[in-house]
Amino acid sequence: MSDKPDVSEVTKFDKSKLKKTETQEKNPLPSKEIEQEKAETS
Repeated sequence: MSDKPDVSEVTKFDKSKLKKTETQEKNPLPSKEIEQEKAETS
């Protein structure tokens, strides 16, 4: 047969049971200004 896992349960999954969540960026990338400052100092 194939080496792929059985995904039959995934097709039966009920998305309506999931809760809606808001994603929050915990570690945003530095802004362009900070990158420019780093380039100037080094």
